[in-house]
Amino acid sequence: MLKWLYEVGIVFRGFVIVNYSFKKMHDQSKGTITGNEKDLRGAFISAISSFAESAFTNTSLEYLESGETLFIFKVSRVKSIDSINIEPVILYGLLEKSKQKKVDKIVNTFMERIHPLLELFIQRYNGRDFCEINQFQEFQGEIIKFFNLNKIKLTN
Repeated sequence: MLKWLYEVGIVFRGFVIVNYSFKKMHDQSKGTITGNEKDLRGAFISAISSFAESAFTNTSLEYLESGETLFIFKVSRVKSIDSINIEPVILYGLLEKSKQKKVDKIVNTFMERIHPLLELFIQRYNGRDFCEINQFQEFQGEIIKFFNLNKIKLTN
C-alpha cells in the first residue's frame, strides 16, 4: 500500500465516523499505536480545528507536525438531518513526514488530491442522520478504492 500514509478518516462532532489505517503508526517511547485512541484523535482534531477557526477569524488549520508525523486537515461543511445548522466535517490524513520534501508542498499536494474524496462523502451523506454511525462504515471501501485508483503520491 502507500508507505507514507498511516491513516485517512473523517471527523464529525468530535468523533471519527469513518477511517482506514493503511499502516500502523509507531511511537518510539511506547511501541506500536493500536488504534484504540480513535475517539481521542477525533476529539483532538475537532477541538484544534474549532480553536483555529475561532482564534484566527474563520481560518481553518491545515496541518500540524509532531515528530515524524504530519496531521493534515481539510475542513468542509455538511448538513445533518438532526440539526438546522450546516456543520464542519473534517477529512484528516496522518502521513509520515518526508525529510527530502518541504512540508508545505506535501500538505498542498495532499489537500488538492484528497478534495474529491471529501466531496464524495458530502454528496453521499449530506442531509442524512449523522447519529446513525454504522452507515459510514461502507465509506471505508471508498477510501481504499480512492487511494488505489488514483495512486495518490506526494510529488507531482
